[in-house]
Amino acid sequence: GQRGRAQACGLRVGPDLGRAPSCPSQAAQAPPMMDEREEDADEEAWLQLRPVEPLPSQCCGSGCSPCVFDLYHQELARWEAARASKDRSLLSGEESQSCPSKLSPETFLAFRISAMDRLTEDTYRVRFALPRNCQLGLRPGQHLVLRGKVDGLEIQRAYTPISPANTEGYFEVLIKCYPTGLMSQYVKSWSTGDTAFWRGPFGDFFYKANQYGELLMLASGTGLAPMVPILQTITDNAEDETFVTLVGCFKTFEGIYLKTFLQEQARFWNVRTFFVLSQENSPEKLPQSYREKTRFGRLAQGLIEELVGSCRRKPFALVCGSAEFTKDMAKCLLCAGLAEDSYFLF
Repeated sequence: GQRGRAQACGLRVGPDLGRAPSCPSQAAQAPPMMDEREEDADEEAWLQLRPVEPLPSQCCGSGCSPCVFDLYHQELARWEAARASKDRSLLSGEESQSCPSKLSPETFLAFRISAMDRLTEDTYRVRFALPRNCQLGLRPGQHLVLRGKVDGLEIQRAYTPISPANTEGYFEVLIKCYPTGLMSQYVKSWSTGDTAFWRGPFGDFFYKANQYGELLMLASGTGLAPMVPILQTITDNAEDETFVTLVGCFKTFEGIYLKTFLQEQARFWNVRTFFVLSQENSPEKLPQSYREKTRFGRLAQGLIEELVGSCRRKPFALVCGSAEFTKDMAKCLLCAGLAEDSYFLF
């Protein structure tokens, strides 16, 4: 659908078919079939402006509202109305080419990359600049949708900023790249100073201070991202007495994201952190400070029941990771005695 907007903004311009002849005699000498030719050419120009329907692979699959298909249908309706009235001015929606000050779920806005840090072999922390020390305007845990283009194919994926919700002048995202991922190819092409397009915010979980007695956060890999701003919101608020138990699941100790941040958070009186490493089995290889709070293998029913039982109060659980991880954790939480309204799956 974005291609239709680009075309409407003049990136693909059809012939100027409505221009009157400069001389009356030229008009009189025009062949009888000219009007039909003009109509055919005008119809072709309108067809070139028609929005292109997205492929199923272009949807990020995160349940965004509006989805890329919702935007396509909006653009198609706008195109049909413009075509019926023969008024191209109705084809609006040009994207901002400068840093915006307000997000929109419907329209992609441009943000400049101000820094890129490689955290692990395949994961980056990317910082985007905001104008005039503005705030992004997301609630803790909400996410954005990134648009990319690879080999002419437009793709969209959802990412949750890891910077605190009240951060001014920038926001940061955690992006894992996969060998065969299309969006990964796009992200790997980035350099500082480049521009990327985002829309949002999206997300149905809204954290309020002291809303829950205790939060049990279960995160796998980059599923840590939505937990980070929520956790920092709690520890930044001296009036928030919510207990937090955060469990991060990673393959190896070296693969744990944001170690310094997590260590700092664990110093607060109301925060506990645990780690589950699936491809390690020797506590002697870990730093002393990690040995007592690290388990090996996978997060399964027994450990979930132990974690729920060790919570100071009945917890509300937050879960984020792969589809398989999320599904497994939901089953484990139910078996551990939590009702369906006692957990949220990102």
